[in-house]
Amino acid sequence: MSTPLVYELRKPDVIEEGKDYPALYLIHGMGSNEQDLLQLVQGLEETYFIFSVRGPIVQPPGFAFFTMEEFGKPHRDVFDQAITKLTSFIDYSCEKYPIDQMQLNLMGFSQGAILSMSLGLILDNRIKGIAALSGYIPDFIKQEHNNKDLHDLSIFISHGKQDPVLPFDWAPPSEQLFLRNGAEVVFKQYDSGHTVSQQNYQDLRAWFNNLR
Repeated sequence: MSTPLVYELRKPDVIEEGKDYPALYLIHGMGSNEQDLLQLVQGLEETYFIFSVRGPIVQPPGFAFFTMEEFGKPHRDVFDQAITKLTSFIDYSCEKYPIDQMQLNLMGFSQGAILSMSLGLILDNRIKGIAALSGYIPDFIKQEHNNKDLHDLSIFISHGKQDPVLPFDWAPPSEQLFLRNGAEVVFKQYDSGHTVSQQNYQDLRAWFNNLR
């Protein structure tokens, strides 16, 4: 099976024979690349296989996973292709590397957060943890995947109250959807824009420490 996406891999220095490891998949935002989020999870490679994937669409100065039909509404066909590619990549990584398929985690910023939360609903019990930084759930995903049993899912949702790119008002409905479906939710808001503040970073790392 060949890889459906370009990726960077970080993993433990010593791989124990016969042991399976938790996986963390990083999904970047529009115009970025697979290097962008690695700094936020530095050190987690001591216990995780970390796969940072590159979007398949050229979006200067970097890449993207999908395009937009209008504000807040992705092109559905391109979005579905991104979901398919990311799901195929998860399958590829589980086949190629010693991954514990009960310990699959997603983390994304902006477009990556949108895709991470969408994948959490679409793949439901395959995903253990999600860190969604500055994103939202598209309406078509809400409508099609509103009733799921997510009692085994933990999710960290964060958003800046001054975000000029993706309005903060789009964040609470995501929190509520996951709560209604039984997920364990940590929701954090910050007096910041479309970025990951220092406090956001610290809260994110604390959440990862508790997830283990």
